[in-house]
Amino acid sequence: MGRVARAKAEMRSRGIDLLLVSSPANQFYLTGYDGWSFYTPQMVAVHLDHDEPIWFGRKMDAVGAQFTAFLAPENVIAYPDKYVGSAELHPMDYLAELITERGWSGANIGVEMDDYYYTARWHQILTDALPDAHFEDAFLLVNRVRMTKSAREIEFMMQAGAIAGAAMEAARQTVAVGVRQCDVMAELYKVTTSGTPEFGGTFPCKPPNAMVGEYCSAPHLSWTDAPLVEDEIFYIEMGGVRHRYHSPLSRCVYVGTPPQELVKTTAIIREGLEAVLDKVRPGVLCEELAAAWKDVIARHGIEKDSRIGYPVGIGYPPTWGELTCSLRAGDKTVMEENMTFHCIPALWFEKYGLVVSESFVVTSDGAKTFADYPRELLTNT
Repeated sequence: MGRVARAKAEMRSRGIDLLLVSSPANQFYLTGYDGWSFYTPQMVAVHLDHDEPIWFGRKMDAVGAQFTAFLAPENVIAYPDKYVGSAELHPMDYLAELITERGWSGANIGVEMDDYYYTARWHQILTDALPDAHFEDAFLLVNRVRMTKSAREIEFMMQAGAIAGAAMEAARQTVAVGVRQCDVMAELYKVTTSGTPEFGGTFPCKPPNAMVGEYCSAPHLSWTDAPLVEDEIFYIEMGGVRHRYHSPLSRCVYVGTPPQELVKTTAIIREGLEAVLDKVRPGVLCEELAAAWKDVIARHGIEKDSRIGYPVGIGYPPTWGELTCSLRAGDKTVMEENMTFHCIPALWFEKYGLVVSESFVVTSDGAKTFADYPRELLTNT
């Protein structure tokens, strides 16, 4: 209940009586609920005067809430299946009735306005049905509470990092001339799921970004079933996952003997990454990390105008990012102990792209990375 108490404290500071949480990641954080049911409307409601949050969702998924959420049975509320996929009925109508029945219809209600799962129709139904309520944007309220991790959360992310390293190594070992790109990724997926002998993994919140050849110049594409050929780069950004906690990791594998230009560029990325990691301390601003990276690449005559990282943790589709800040110029977010980030200082050029990334936790002594894997341009030999 410590997580709920922290969320309520933030609600009080902003004058919010009732918080409606649409983000699956935030719902998981506040209740423990973990199910693939967010394709139909579901919500977690947190009221200052109600001890526990209330999970609200489809009737058939209420069973899963009883299995995974810490909530008392009376705080798991289901709507009938006739509300699913109906042109006449909508779950938000049902939710508005519940809010009214509980005497909360005149509350100051916070909603996650820019969340992927809070639609314009949801908002219209709620505001029309609750005319006496005052609605305000509470986007990122819970996300910011999530930024500082507990010891248990960091343990899960360390385990996820170990899975990420093992999966990346499985991909590297599979890369060879004539092997299909999809078969390399199948081996990566196998290890991402099976994990290590000590602990298993689970599905990631999004597929890996995995590009080959010229496609490496674009950061967010996918693999094909084409066979690998000599002198190609296989660019892989993936994440190990443990109990919904993600530790992203990115590397490139070269098919054959890499040219010195690519080896040199990868060494520059590594130098910049390690300059960033060396800068990490509680009290340091996000923009200071970006400056450390920029100083390194500027010495090598390289410019990069996109951010180089973001906070990371719980992940549900479509992202493992916490959305609260970025490692880039102008971001004055102060790093605190036990915050967790993914630093991904990739470089993309006209004909190719290269990357070496690390996920890490901020400690009193600096950055502690979750994976232990070579920071170099990998080869298939």
